[in-house]
Amino acid sequence: MAASARRLCHIAFHVPAKQSLTRDLQRLFGFQLLAAREADGWRQLALRSGDAIFLVNEGAGPGEPLYGLDLRHAVPSAANLCFDVDDAAAAARALTAQGCSIPFPPVRVQDVHGAAIYAVVNSPVSNLSLTLLERAGYCGPFLPGFGPVPSVPGPGWVSHVDHLTLACTPGSSPTLMHWFQDCLGFRHLPLSPGEDPEVGLKVTAGVGCGGLRLTALQPPIGSAAPTLVLAESLPGADSRADQVEQFLVRHQGPGLQHVGLYTLDIMEATEGVTAAGGQLLTPPEAYYQQPGKEGQILAAGHKPSLLAQQGILLDGNEGKFLLQVFTKSLFPEDTFFLELIQRQGATGFGQGNIRALWQSVQEQAARSHKA
Repeated sequence: MAASARRLCHIAFHVPAKQSLTRDLQRLFGFQLLAAREADGWRQLALRSGDAIFLVNEGAGPGEPLYGLDLRHAVPSAANLCFDVDDAAAAARALTAQGCSIPFPPVRVQDVHGAAIYAVVNSPVSNLSLTLLERAGYCGPFLPGFGPVPSVPGPGWVSHVDHLTLACTPGSSPTLMHWFQDCLGFRHLPLSPGEDPEVGLKVTAGVGCGGLRLTALQPPIGSAAPTLVLAESLPGADSRADQVEQFLVRHQGPGLQHVGLYTLDIMEATEGVTAAGGQLLTPPEAYYQQPGKEGQILAAGHKPSLLAQQGILLDGNEGKFLLQVFTKSLFPEDTFFLELIQRQGATGFGQGNIRALWQSVQEQAARSHKA
C-alpha cells in the first residue's frame, strides 16, 4: 500500500550560510519571502511564487532543520521534497511496511495558528529525503514554527511547479520508478505511444553521441502533485560528459537536477528574468532555422525573432504547443537550474526541445573545454 502524495508543499534546499540562493530567487525570479525561522543553528526561509514554495535552509546546525533532515551533502543541493498526505502516521506505517527507512518518525508541531504532523523518509536518491506532511486546518503563513516576514509582492511570473527532474545513475530509472509507484502512488506517464515503462523514452543527440533516457511519472489520481521525470545518460562514443553525467560528478551523486516552473506568459517571465540579471541557457542558432520551425512558431501565435531573442524553445503539433526556457545553474557547483514552461494544450515535455537543449549544453561544454 502506497502513501498517496496529495500535493507538493515545498522543495527544500540546504546551502551554506550567506549563500546567494535566497537573494537570487527574489531578485532574479520574482519569488517573495513568505515566512522565516531561526533556531538550532539553522536559518530557514520560505519563498513563494504562486503555489511554488522553496524552503532555503541556511547553515548546518547540530540538530535537524524543521520539516527535514540534514544529510550533510558535500555541495549545496535540493535536499528534500515535502508532500501533503491525509494521515502522516498512517503514511509512515505504510512506507515502513514497504521496507522504507524513516529516520524521523511522525512528530507534531504546533503554534497559535494550528498544528501539523510530519515524518521524514529516506529516498533511494542519495541526498534527497521526503517529508510526509499532515496539516489540515493549519492557517498560518507557512507551517508551525515559522513566523511571517515583511515582503514586497512579486511580479507573479510563476503559478506552480509543473515537474521535477531527477538526474539518475545509469540503469537506475526502473528501480526509482518502482519506488515512487509503490511508495507514493505515482504512475507511469508515457512520453511516446506504446512506451515500455521499463525502457522509457530514449532521446538521442546524434549517431555515436549518446543521449538521454527519460521516464515520466504522473501523480496519483486526484493528486495535485507535479510530474516526476527521471533522466539518465545513454552510452555513446563521444568522450565528453553530458549534462546528467556532469551533474552526477559535480553533485557527487544523483539528485534533483531542475524544477520546471509553470508560467502563463513565458515572454513576460523571460524578459523579467533577463532584465533582473538572470542568465538563460542559449540554444544553438540552428534551432530556429530547422525546417518547419518558423511555421510551427507562427502557428502557435508567436514571433520567431522574439523567441530566438529570449532563447525560448517551442515544440508541438496539431494545435498543441509547449514553450520552454532554461536558466543556468543557481549554484557555483553548476548543478541545479530552473526551467520556465508554458503549455498551449501540450501535455508532454517537448522531446524535440529536450534534444535541442542537449545539443546546446554539449556545445557549451565543448566551448568551455577549449577555453
